[in-house]
Amino acid sequence: MIFNSLPFFIFIGIFLPLYFTLKGKARLLLCLIGSYFFYGWWDYRFLSLVMFSTLIDYVVGLKLENEHNILKRKRLMIISMIVNLGFLGFFKYFNFFQESFITMINDVGFQAHPSTLKILLPVGISFYTFQSMSYTIDVYWRKIKVERDFIRFATFISFFPQLVAGPIVRASDFLPQFQKDRSFTWDRLISGTGQMLWGFFKKVAVADSLAPFVDQCFQSPEGFSSLHLLIGIIFYSFQIYCDFSGYSDIAIGLARVMGFDFPDNFRTPYFSKNFSEFWQRWHISLSSWLKDYLYIPLGGSRGGTFGSVFFIVLPLFLLSIFWAGSWQVALIYLSILAGVSFATAVYMRKSEANKVKGFTYMNNMVTMLLGGLWHGASWAFYFWGFLHGMYLIVQRFLGKPFGRLMTVLRFPKFLQQGTDILIVYFFTCLAWVFFRAPDFDVAAAYIQGIVSLENFTLGSIVNKFWALKGFILISMLLLVEISDFKFNYSQLIQKSLAFRVVSFVTLLWIIAFFGSFGANAFIYFQF
Repeated sequence: MIFNSLPFFIFIGIFLPLYFTLKGKARLLLCLIGSYFFYGWWDYRFLSLVMFSTLIDYVVGLKLENEHNILKRKRLMIISMIVNLGFLGFFKYFNFFQESFITMINDVGFQAHPSTLKILLPVGISFYTFQSMSYTIDVYWRKIKVERDFIRFATFISFFPQLVAGPIVRASDFLPQFQKDRSFTWDRLISGTGQMLWGFFKKVAVADSLAPFVDQCFQSPEGFSSLHLLIGIIFYSFQIYCDFSGYSDIAIGLARVMGFDFPDNFRTPYFSKNFSEFWQRWHISLSSWLKDYLYIPLGGSRGGTFGSVFFIVLPLFLLSIFWAGSWQVALIYLSILAGVSFATAVYMRKSEANKVKGFTYMNNMVTMLLGGLWHGASWAFYFWGFLHGMYLIVQRFLGKPFGRLMTVLRFPKFLQQGTDILIVYFFTCLAWVFFRAPDFDVAAAYIQGIVSLENFTLGSIVNKFWALKGFILISMLLLVEISDFKFNYSQLIQKSLAFRVVSFVTLLWIIAFFGSFGANAFIYFQF
């Protein structure tokens, strides 16, 4: 079931009155049944995965709480990781590795044919798997107490507003909110509804209106001018932002109506002045998860094991196989990469400061590579993660030479900040090309089409109405997000009845006038 569909509105119209009528265990059970119904609407067969993962982590959590033997605790933790990552790996990456293995075998002269087995990806598996894993890891580290109520724990894992596309809510933040019944309040209804309407505007009006133009560009980039393709990638940057942040806004707003508080998942990421800031504003629940459960355990900015250099060599080697198209060229790449990595590691060992810097770069890269693969079983997603890893490394290595130059030349501060924002946005869009393109050939053709500057004229834009509509909607979005810093619309909606009525009616009118009502699935459902 998706938010922008008639079945969802019917479901929520029945669910919410029952939810506020019931109390205690009955309400909790309604949440669990409603969540399973919501997820099962797509494909009831995959409910067994959610249930089994829930049961395993519930049992493991209970045993971890009472077990004090370190070795046995590690074994329990490994069981949880094998089950969760095993399901995730099988359903999400089986087809990918099968196709990659066949390509690799064919490259060395053997004949291999694809199996008829095709694995269907369960919706939301990446999100609820990470949420469940964070609970087990926190119990293992004794950061939180175990949850002994199975219904409460199962509801935490499967809570339907954020089940299929986040935000990934931590047990330490969410489980305590189930301790008591949440009463209906008009303040929560108003603020939650306002955030849901803003989310529907992002998804239905902006993202779905930009989608046809973007799809057209990436289907055959060779057939369009440089300006048309440039507009296409700008539109995609806002399409994916509005699609995903729109889902998060709807989920957060719906949870608020029900009495629960979720943290923000997006904070105007395209206004970031560096890439570290970008990842503090984009998909915050995932980036913070990767930071706490991957980047910091690897050593973070404090260093790590010397062998972590191979976390860069091996993934780049695997990528080079498919980029180069043959084992011979890939081996050349491997030799170069191994030599560079070894020389870098030796240099970093000369001083403790350099050693820590080197390991920090590696940890950044490992985190972003795995973050790329989390998004999907594709080398393009992997390369997208690699690019963002390189952005973070280069940013750390260079510092702010451009900013220092502008300071020396006495440029105004607003101009320095604006330039930083444009630079970050430019390289973010470059990475989005690989994220959106179905393969490297299309991505290369897309970039080549832009940099060629061929027919860079307004007359070369196909479907000018789509382009004009897209820029109008993006302008509305930016106007609201920029002015929200000054006026804080959420507080104005709470305090002023007139502003509330005007803003709600305006959003509804814009959604009705500009919206696309084909019940288009959210982009992140495939992740």
